[in-house]
Amino acid sequence: MSNTIQWFPGHMHKARKEIEEVLPKVDVIIEVLDARIPFSSENPLIKTFREKTNKPVVKVLNKRDLADPEMTQLWIEHLEQEQGVKALAITTENVNEVNKIMDLCRKLAPNREEMGKNIRTMIMGIPNVGKSTIINTLAGRTVAVTGNQPAVTRQQQRINLQNGIVLSDTPGILWPKVENPHSGFRLAATGAVKDTAMDYIDVAFFTIEYLIKAYPNLIKARYDLDEDEVPETEIELMEAIGRKRGCLKAGGRVDLHKASEILINELRNGTLGQITMERPEMITQELINVAIEAEQKAEQKAKKKEERRKRYLKNKR
Repeated sequence: MSNTIQWFPGHMHKARKEIEEVLPKVDVIIEVLDARIPFSSENPLIKTFREKTNKPVVKVLNKRDLADPEMTQLWIEHLEQEQGVKALAITTENVNEVNKIMDLCRKLAPNREEMGKNIRTMIMGIPNVGKSTIINTLAGRTVAVTGNQPAVTRQQQRINLQNGIVLSDTPGILWPKVENPHSGFRLAATGAVKDTAMDYIDVAFFTIEYLIKAYPNLIKARYDLDEDEVPETEIELMEAIGRKRGCLKAGGRVDLHKASEILINELRNGTLGQITMERPEMITQELINVAIEAEQKAEQKAKKKEERRKRYLKNKR
């Protein structure tokens, strides 16, 4: 997998235009995030939409049952530091938790109810964060297609929840380019992008390097690793996991691809335990690094342009 994910199918470009047209008539945005990667599953496009229209937002950290509860609480506090933002963590297994989304929408748009009008909401989220399941739970019936593959929803629809709230569903849209390479790996690890857009081994190496530092006990317990046999490098650790799981090729060599698939699938389905792949303070540093790198690239580009200009002028003489 390259350092940045670029995955912007035609239907996502169309969805972006449709959202921009409808958004001025919306009272509250509902953004569904993956509780394991609250920053990386935020769509910068949605932030752009909000800045243009100054709309309040309910940030829903879905799949909280798969995430580290302590980290989830930290993220809720972090997200709510921004004005006009309310955040809550849910699992779609709990209907009462899902319905709390509507309570927050009412708090953010009290004037609509006072006027006896429906609160107009728009639900957004990147692919595979569970948006369609949330919609079906809120509606009390199947109105949105669900599936484990990203980008199941392809067109916009309006749903009257019959409780004073109208919900506009949107296709799951990724942004044109994921600038933070760490976010790209996290999106791949949690299944937000299709597996064809990633290299399992690269993603597994990134993932295990983080997990052995952040959740060493979970990794040791799951893969039956003794304290004295935990390797120091990610490749040695993946080989140890491969041997434990019998992922062997001819000659006793470890099949790293198979071992990587096991790790990624067990992360996704929660078998490894409750894991959060990023922390607020980590993201702050990563964004600083991305900004520095962008500045350096801009300087290099300007330098090359100036060199070309000088060569051109020299050749003209």
